[in-house]
Amino acid sequence: MTDFHIIERGARDQLGEGPLWSARDNALYWVDILSPALHRYSMSDQSVQTWVMPEMLGWVIERKNASGFIAGFQSGFAALVLEPFSIMPMIDPEKHLPNNRMNDAKADLSGRIWAGTMDVGIKLQTGSLYRLDPDHTIHKVDNDYRITNGPALSPDNHRLYHTDSARGLIYSFDLTADGQLLNKSTFITFAADWGKPDGMTVDAEGCLWVAHWGTGQVSRFDSDGVRMRSLQLPASQITSCTFAGPGLDRMFVTSAAVDADSETHAGALFEIDPYVRGLPTAQFGG
Repeated sequence: MTDFHIIERGARDQLGEGPLWSARDNALYWVDILSPALHRYSMSDQSVQTWVMPEMLGWVIERKNASGFIAGFQSGFAALVLEPFSIMPMIDPEKHLPNNRMNDAKADLSGRIWAGTMDVGIKLQTGSLYRLDPDHTIHKVDNDYRITNGPALSPDNHRLYHTDSARGLIYSFDLTADGQLLNKSTFITFAADWGKPDGMTVDAEGCLWVAHWGTGQVSRFDSDGVRMRSLQLPASQITSCTFAGPGLDRMFVTSAAVDADSETHAGALFEIDPYVRGLPTAQFGG
């Protein structure tokens, strides 16, 4: 039995990211930031559908009280509906930084979205972390990032993890009930031979799963930041991972063809057996 399965779809992503399990649609969504496009893999019939986007798209998050998604475009937050297709801009927190874009985001159990921004050229430390509340107010909660990545939340929502991939650091914050981030600390420092930390998710046991950009791995860390195990995949640029399926016992992993054109499976969507269950997908409350 192999450790992974490749989802065959006759295409590959330049920068696959943002995998999202939708119990509502019985489907996995993910983006190709650079194409730009949004994909949907149906668990019902294993088909893949793609929607071309008008600008770079970092992520989508389901809405609890409305149809469709909140989407993170280069131009900011927008309401996205796929059928019939429509995009309604909401708020751009960085109009003063036209060369920034959204990169990664997650919702928490209180219905808030935590979203990072970054410099498109990956040169400037102009990235920040924002909190979008269900009432559509926006708050900058941290800054000075070059490559924001992988917000992830502990099962009790008392801890938030966030990454600066360029620095090779995963930070931990205490998260209060009213959405304040306190006591920022370095949770994991990636060793040079680990590559760079990218997208992340947390399992039902409170362990953190991290995609390794540059070394083709997905690793599981315990709540103290100790690496427990790692799975190697046949693509160097691994970008993110999420639990999926009705039992939340399947894991899907995105990758990128950027800087890896010669690799046969670069930009593929992988499925692996995590041997543990994940957490239900949180939705935006607005």
